[in-house]
Amino acid sequence: MNGTAAATGSASCRFAHYFVVCGVDTETGLEPDDGAGEGFEQSPVRRSFKSKVLVHYPENTDRNPFNRDAVNMLCMPRGLSFRTQADRLDPQFHSFTLAFDDGTRSYGFVHTFYEEVTCPQIITAMQTLCQMHHVEHHSSSSASSPSSSSASSSASSPSTSSMDSLASSLDESDGDSLPGVSACLGCVGSFDPARDTLYVSKALCLVTPLPFLQASREFLAQLHQAVASQTAPPLPLESYIHNILYEVPLPPPGRSLRFHGVQGPIVCQRPGPGELPLGEYPLGEAFSLLGVDNMVKLLTCALLETQVLLYSQDYQRLMTVAEGITTLLFPFQWQHIYLPIVSTPLHHLLDAPVPFLMGIQRRDGAQRSSLHLPHEANLCFVDIDNHCVEAPEDLPLFPDQTELIQELSEVLLKFGLPPQGGVVTKPTTTITSTTTSSPRLSSLVLEDLMEDRRNGNLGGEELAVLEKLQALAKRCGGGKMSEGGKTLFEEEEEEEEELKAAKLNIQLREVFAVRFAAMFGRYEEFVIHSALDLDSWLSNREGTFSFDKGSFLSVQPAKHLRFLSRFLETSMFSSFVDGKVISRWADREPLQQLFDNRLERERLYDAVDEDSRICPYRKNTTLFESAQATERRLLKADHTAIHPHLLDMRIGQGRHHPGYFPKLQADVLAQAQNTNKWSGRVTASRRSEPKRSTDHSGVDNEPRQKHTYTRKTLRQSKLLDPSPQAVTQTHREFVDDLLSECRLKTKRMLMERMGKESVELGQGEANITGLQENTLIHGLCDLLERTWGHGLQMKQGKSALWSHLLHYQAAQGKTEAPAESPGQSTSRSFCFSLVNHRVKSKLIICVVCASDQKTLDDGTLLPRGSLIQDMRFIQTMSEGLSEVGQARAWIHLGLEKKMLSQHLKELLKKQELLRQLYKPHAFLLCEEEREQFLFHLLSLNTVDYLCFTRVFTSICIPYRVVIIPMKKLSIAMATVNPWVCVSGELGDSGVRQIPKNTQEIFFQCKNLGRLSTLQLGQENSGLLAKCLIDCVMVYNEITGHTYKFPCGRWLGKGVGDGSLERVLIGQLVSPGAEEDAGRWTGTPPELPSPSQSVRTVLGSLGSRSRMLSVEVQEDMREAANNLVKHFHKPEQERGNLTVLLCGDGGLVLSLEKFLLHGFKSNRLFQRNVFVWDFVEKAVVSMETADQMGDLHGSTLTKGAPCDSLCLYVNAINASPRNIGKEGKLQLFVCLGIRDRLLSQWLPLLAECPLTARTYEDGALLRDRAAVHSLSRILHTLNEFSITLETALVKGVNL
Repeated sequence: MNGTAAATGSASCRFAHYFVVCGVDTETGLEPDDGAGEGFEQSPVRRSFKSKVLVHYPENTDRNPFNRDAVNMLCMPRGLSFRTQADRLDPQFHSFTLAFDDGTRSYGFVHTFYEEVTCPQIITAMQTLCQMHHVEHHSSSSASSPSSSSASSSASSPSTSSMDSLASSLDESDGDSLPGVSACLGCVGSFDPARDTLYVSKALCLVTPLPFLQASREFLAQLHQAVASQTAPPLPLESYIHNILYEVPLPPPGRSLRFHGVQGPIVCQRPGPGELPLGEYPLGEAFSLLGVDNMVKLLTCALLETQVLLYSQDYQRLMTVAEGITTLLFPFQWQHIYLPIVSTPLHHLLDAPVPFLMGIQRRDGAQRSSLHLPHEANLCFVDIDNHCVEAPEDLPLFPDQTELIQELSEVLLKFGLPPQGGVVTKPTTTITSTTTSSPRLSSLVLEDLMEDRRNGNLGGEELAVLEKLQALAKRCGGGKMSEGGKTLFEEEEEEEEELKAAKLNIQLREVFAVRFAAMFGRYEEFVIHSALDLDSWLSNREGTFSFDKGSFLSVQPAKHLRFLSRFLETSMFSSFVDGKVISRWADREPLQQLFDNRLERERLYDAVDEDSRICPYRKNTTLFESAQATERRLLKADHTAIHPHLLDMRIGQGRHHPGYFPKLQADVLAQAQNTNKWSGRVTASRRSEPKRSTDHSGVDNEPRQKHTYTRKTLRQSKLLDPSPQAVTQTHREFVDDLLSECRLKTKRMLMERMGKESVELGQGEANITGLQENTLIHGLCDLLERTWGHGLQMKQGKSALWSHLLHYQAAQGKTEAPAESPGQSTSRSFCFSLVNHRVKSKLIICVVCASDQKTLDDGTLLPRGSLIQDMRFIQTMSEGLSEVGQARAWIHLGLEKKMLSQHLKELLKKQELLRQLYKPHAFLLCEEEREQFLFHLLSLNTVDYLCFTRVFTSICIPYRVVIIPMKKLSIAMATVNPWVCVSGELGDSGVRQIPKNTQEIFFQCKNLGRLSTLQLGQENSGLLAKCLIDCVMVYNEITGHTYKFPCGRWLGKGVGDGSLERVLIGQLVSPGAEEDAGRWTGTPPELPSPSQSVRTVLGSLGSRSRMLSVEVQEDMREAANNLVKHFHKPEQERGNLTVLLCGDGGLVLSLEKFLLHGFKSNRLFQRNVFVWDFVEKAVVSMETADQMGDLHGSTLTKGAPCDSLCLYVNAINASPRNIGKEGKLQLFVCLGIRDRLLSQWLPLLAECPLTARTYEDGALLRDRAAVHSLSRILHTLNEFSITLETALVKGVNL
């Protein structure tokens, strides 16, 4: 019991956890590997059979339980392989990783070789299977030949015989007497025990806590060389295995360790606390295979947590690329499924609807097109052997990608590697071994000198002597062999190559580490610490924002925003920030602590605080120094482990049989022996060592209980269980994860969108940019694609969702007549009904918010855009979209129309189609979870999105415009000949003449974006051609959006201000939801153009001067403040400037209130008097006084402000547009604020002699303090560059 305790107690600080042997179990015999996916047409010698774990030592260790099935599957992913003497029998090497539920990993290193089969039962079984295969092959050939076709027409074909019947026929007669058997015995893949020698694969595996690739590989290779050698090793193999398991410790951090294998010493090293974590997988090989461009693209996909699938014939290449990519992620860590080697029984994991990084082996002759991949919309497919990376659509560029690729290329060229990739390096999996005895050197002087040089024990003169001896030996042939079967110079070259690869690894990783430090050097400033203690933070984790993403993005270069906005939404970044938050109450994660320390060190040396938005790309200038520590450790070992020694073994055990791995003595390997004091010393001296590695790179950390609660991930250990119960449970967890992700994504989208809406209402600051909103919607598209790809078995194209839609469209086409395209009868019924009901704006809102089968009062049906109609519109878009692009466009359109949940619900009603397309475990066949999923999507209807309108800007959209007159005081619309011009974010429609005797017009034009202004005018200038317009409605036939442009004023001569043209400001009336029809959404309407009621209030301001003076000044300050806030927001967050200038509560209306305050009688001889009348008269008086030289008695001074005022007013009056006096005042204010003149004009108007006659004594315009205050407010706007819409300044060239 004491020995066992010592073994398990010291397991946490040992070099290796387990030694494993896998191969054929002679007791159970040959079992076909049903999961290998091979058919019976394959020769039995070429088929795969189930392997078994033959032995493993020790039986178990604490915190690292031995997973027999997983280790067996990963040691021999394709099962047992048989060969004959005619085949190549080269040993192979590969590695694998085992992930645990808490995110930690162990590493397995496997040396596979072929051993001659000596078991008679196995040989007989293989002979029988080969004979059965030959009979089957001959029968199939006979049945397909013309001569035998007629004879076999009435009987069942022999090819359909079962394997059981063939076996029984072989039992009844000798195999040689069967037809065709003797003729086929000489074919490829046959086996005849009288002629052939049968070999079977056997795997030696070492499981370690850290990725000691080179040392483990060398130890296993030496172990096999000892087995293959004709000369027995110095000690029984048990001594070396016991030594590596129980007596070789982990190297201390920052130190190297030398231990002894069977043939010679082996060195391993471990980085120190301030260095990058351990990473021995050769990055140079990964870059050589794929090239710099592809590696950067692959890393970008991994950082954005797309699904990554590696594809290669070579298992070790899969591991090299996978480990290389995850190593380059520092300081971040991959949070999802990580299986670089997925054997055939685990191919169901390709259905996983979550991000993954997996690798599958390419079968001989297999093509990319033969793979059935349910998820391709967001898949990065890496064909390693063909040096190709297929990235998802719309993948953003890595920040400063061009400069990064250039720097990486320079590093590779310095080490002699071409940056373009496509170079097939020498195979890492094939291991050269010798099967003949190696003569010992007659003189060990040279070998001893080389050993001393490795240990750093030679001085300058001795080194010079050694170099001369080496050169002399090389000229003389240099063929002397070391114990490992290699010449000393070959060993020297291998050591140099290993050192070169280690230095290249460090330098490539340092380049990326410096890039991440430059991108996230100030991340701590944006971490939000809102919780008082860890428990409260954990309990409110989902509703807490731990990072100010909007502020962080606002200080980043614009060209980096697409990548960064998506990266900030990933689990790896969230986990990184969570670690920072938790560090207030617990120790920091090792990777994070290392990253923070590097940032602090850089700040000490770089005192200049540069603006990150304009900071240039800076190369890593310490690449050479960063690799020096590793080079020093590899050249000189700091510690030496105890040598292997004889164990207390029974007599007769440990005998050497060349070519056969011996049966190990279990009692000496199952536990540590207390024959020496080494284990006790290790345990005592390493009490501070961590108990387990918490990340794959080799950074150690004591597990923290509470921190694990923040990461809810799949049970990694269960993923490697191929049993039906485990597979069912795994997919059940996938379903739960999808539902949870949908809930969190929709909640996040709602919170961010509502935060923006509160800003529009003036209730807070913006915390999201338009780019972030696009990122969230992109994430929703990705979620829907992964959901629809789960369990999919029939797919057209790369998009799972679009494939389902196409199947649905085809099914509907068989039962229904084609629906009319958008913009025809559907929209016509809407508009005609709209005109027939003149109940002002209440009717309009009711119409827009009605659901599919709602009717108007007269019974007119109002059909909405159906799922099929939206599909057909997407299919006719001239954007050249792929299947993935079409699916995303359909999602964007449904989200903007508030119909996404309803469309998906309709899509999922066809249960028969679902069962045809999906496997039973698919998410879409889980009814309860599916309904909850749709409910979460339905919650998005409470906010407005313009994602389709703003993304697909070049498409043609049908619009319908309807003029709504006021019934009272208006003459029939028949007397008016109106026209409209609709303007939006992306352009205008041009002038559109409304047909006579109608109040509507339908037209198609390029997408205008979100509509902002509408010019309404008429050509008939007769006195009877006038109408009091209530509003104008514009309907987008595709998105269902309705815009209302309030007017409330006359259009015609001789009434109102005599305007024949008006510029109206629009507001979006939200489209209706489905079940919640008729209810207003949470989005606030934008400020419309001032209505007639507002004008009425303005007209009465003169009689309420004292009461309203404070309110007028406050409105003016608020309007100016809104403009200031508008320009201080990031460009992506800014709203519509025209609304802030001309809308209700805008600058124009506020200034008009100011100028109307104290205005004398606003009606003279029953005629309205407008502010523009005063401005015109003031300009005329200035010009007249100037001409008469009568300015001496006035306080006005002739100068540039006065000239510009007169120039602008005269130009506005000379404009060919008949926009009326209110329109002229609006144009006057807009031009003045654009050209930074308005603050100078106001004092001129206040000091004009006409002002005293026009305004009462208490008027604000006659109050010097009020005018001065207003002038200063307007002056603050001069620092901004204001661009006016074309609709506002048309016809005026100033």
